[in-house]
Amino acid sequence: MRMEQGRQTDGPIISGFSGGGFKVDDGVYRALLITPQRADGWAPRPIEGLGAEDVAPLFALDPPPEFLLLGTGPTLVRPPPAFVRAIERRGLGIEAMDSRAAARAWAVLRGEGRWIAGALYPL
Repeated sequence: MRMEQGRQTDGPIISGFSGGGFKVDDGVYRALLITPQRADGWAPRPIEGLGAEDVAPLFALDPPPEFLLLGTGPTLVRPPPAFVRAIERRGLGIEAMDSRAAARAWAVLRGEGRWIAGALYPL
């Protein structure tokens, strides 16, 4: 599937799904950490054990992101409360949704120029 959206901002854009992963520019990532500056592959632990250290590279974004968009895989899974608290202690909001919805939200929000970070579990 390809998501058609006019590119209105700099940085990586999730343009679709390919081979069981997220298509970003010229690469495909099974799981993804993404900021307005870069996209990187990610090897997340199972979501029930997710900790703030698992998304630590996202905290290096300057200025800090408005919020973390968490794609939880093929279905919405609530992230662990300790993870949510750790993210909120850093002054960030967190929005969890299934990973396909998170990828679409990323494209829309970045198209609006929003300064966000994303952590997307495999589809």
